[in-house]
Amino acid sequence: MSVCMNSHTPRPVPERALSRNLHLGRVAGGVLGATLGGALGQMLRGKRPDLAAAALNPANAVRVAGGLAHLRGAAMKLGQMLSMESGAILPPEVTKILGQLQASAPSMPPAQLKTVLTQEWGAGWQAQFSQFEVRPVAAASIGQVHRAVLHDGQVLAIKVQFPGVAASIDSDIATLGRLMRLPGVLPKTLDIAPLLREARAQLHEEADYQREAGALDQAQAAHPGFIVPRVQESLCTPRILAMDYIESAPIEALLELPQAVRDKAVADLITLVLREIFELRQMQTDPNFANFRLAPDGRIVLLDFGATRAIDRDTSDRYRVLLRALLAEDRAAIWQQMAALGYFSADQPDARQRLIRDLAVQASAPLRMEAPYDFGRSTLIADLAVAGEALGQARDFWHVPPADLLFLHRKIGGIFLLAQRLQGQVALKPLVARWA
Repeated sequence: MSVCMNSHTPRPVPERALSRNLHLGRVAGGVLGATLGGALGQMLRGKRPDLAAAALNPANAVRVAGGLAHLRGAAMKLGQMLSMESGAILPPEVTKILGQLQASAPSMPPAQLKTVLTQEWGAGWQAQFSQFEVRPVAAASIGQVHRAVLHDGQVLAIKVQFPGVAASIDSDIATLGRLMRLPGVLPKTLDIAPLLREARAQLHEEADYQREAGALDQAQAAHPGFIVPRVQESLCTPRILAMDYIESAPIEALLELPQAVRDKAVADLITLVLREIFELRQMQTDPNFANFRLAPDGRIVLLDFGATRAIDRDTSDRYRVLLRALLAEDRAAIWQQMAALGYFSADQPDARQRLIRDLAVQASAPLRMEAPYDFGRSTLIADLAVAGEALGQARDFWHVPPADLLFLHRKIGGIFLLAQRLQGQVALKPLVARWA
């Protein structure tokens, strides 16, 4: 068996709960120290101490993001989850800090990788392959992926879970929850406990690679217009997921193809999301661009089904009613459905209700267009950020909606950003109207 070594510097994954808690404790201690030091500096300059401003400083941003990335696992994944939205859910400064965690995680060293593979496959596992590339082709929050070749020439992608990740989920979530509750980070009235509970459940599901194998099998049947890797069941274990290695290019390779090809790809991705919400009621909720690839035959490859999440019928039905209201620009119905879904607490002042309705109408304007919407030239996200600035600054408005909405909007927002990246031009009203 030939072996290809990793050329960059990996970082060991802390496996034991004690070492992980100590690491997060050092992060929390550094954040608290910097916060109190910043508040003291404000006092010495004759200013009233502002714990929020002191806690959310650039040094703390680096400290938190770096600490969570080192741990990988639940700590890093929860940071990514909390960065899914901004302004109306968490302070913009917090989501900006956690947004740094969307990049790839460090890989584990070859020695640690070999230990995991030996534990899962047994001694002499190398004999199963003619080639196993030690350098991962990708590394994320829960595991890393390696390219391997069987003796019959079949090429596989081997997803290997970081050691200690599954066992540390509960402890990591609890410790990170305490970190988020440090003075000045969040308003005392903001209850993040429901989100932490949902994140814990979701992470346990993502760490179950046998569950992901089942999701891959379902996705193959559910998405015939896309390519979904087949599972190699004989090599799968609770910590290893083996599947076809699909030769493909980054999704951005579409930028080199004609406009019509890009437009069809964007329309297909938008239709994928609509089918997930209204037809399949099951969604892959991680829209990381790396999870979409371009195959040589022009089809889009869908990857990473660990974050697959069921959408209950009531949520799906309410979204259908909301979609009808948005298309009709019915402001009363828009408010009613958004409040019923849990986007915000219903006891909002009249002026704030009007602003929320205005923002919803502004955000959904592309859906009412018969002509192609030019994603590449869109300034919608920046315009909404300006229009909603007052909401983002109102600490009494910050609210954690149901987790289903967070995960669903993570996918919707991610596909919008991908459509922008691909500079697609798609007539959205004819596309979405059939689902309303």
